[in-house]
Amino acid sequence: MSEVRLQKFLSAAGVCSRRAAEDMMRQGRVLVDGVPALDVGRKIDPDKARVEVDGRTVAGIQDLRYFMFHKPAGFLTSFHDPQGRPTVRPFLEGLTVRVFPVGRLDMDVSGLLILTNDGELGKRLMHPSSLIPKVYRVLVQGVPDEGDLERMRRGRLIIDHRPAAPAKAQILASGPDRGWLELTLTEGRHRQVKRMCSAIGHKVVRLKRVAYCGIALPGDLPWGQIRQLTRAQVDRLRNAVGLGPAGAQTP
Repeated sequence: MSEVRLQKFLSAAGVCSRRAAEDMMRQGRVLVDGVPALDVGRKIDPDKARVEVDGRTVAGIQDLRYFMFHKPAGFLTSFHDPQGRPTVRPFLEGLTVRVFPVGRLDMDVSGLLILTNDGELGKRLMHPSSLIPKVYRVLVQGVPDEGDLERMRRGRLIIDHRPAAPAKAQILASGPDRGWLELTLTEGRHRQVKRMCSAIGHKVVRLKRVAYCGIALPGDLPWGQIRQLTRAQVDRLRNAVGLGPAGAQTP
C-alpha cells in the first residue's frame, strides 16, 4: 500500500477526525513504531507501520459505522482531558469499533451527538460550508420578545465582530421569569447559542441539542446511551454533504 498521511490513517481507522489527530500528534500521544510522531506532515505505510494512540494499537480501516449518543451534561466531548475532567470516553467503551464525535457539545450541554468512524463524512459535516441544521431547546432567564427573536431570524446579532447567520427561533413556553426557546442554527461557532442569547439580554440556564441534520434525538433514548443509526439516517447525513450511500452495517 502507498504511504498516507498519519492523520488520514487515524481518521479512516475511526480514531478521530483529522484535525483532532493533528492535535494528538502535537501532544505526543501518537507513536509510530514506538516513537512520538510530532510532525503533522508525517506519512506512513499502513501495512508496515505500528501506530499507537494513548498506548493502544490502532488497527487498519474498519467497516464504517454510525451511531447516535445522548450526551449527558457534565462531560467533555473528548476522550482525553489534561485537567482530569470527566469525558464521554467511558460511555463509548462498550462499542466494538473506535468512533469519534462529529462536532462538540460544551461540558454543561446535553443532547444528540453523532458518532462514527467515517472520517470523510465527519470532516464534511463539521466544515463550516456544510450548513448542517442543528436544533436546540434552550431555557433562558427572562422571556425574549418578538423583536429579540426577529434579530436572530434576520441575522442581526453580532458575534466576534461579524453577524451570526440567520437562525430559526421560536418560544415554546414561558413563565414569570424564564422562557423555553427552540433555535435552529446552521453555524457552529464556539458557544454560539449561549452568546446569541446573551446578545439579546437573556442568559442560558439549560441547553440541549435535540436534532442534527434532520435526525431527532428519540424520546426513549436515555442520557448516556448509544443507538445505531438506521440506513435511512446514514443516507441522510451522507447525502447532506454530497457523499453516496455507505456500505455500513446498519439495519
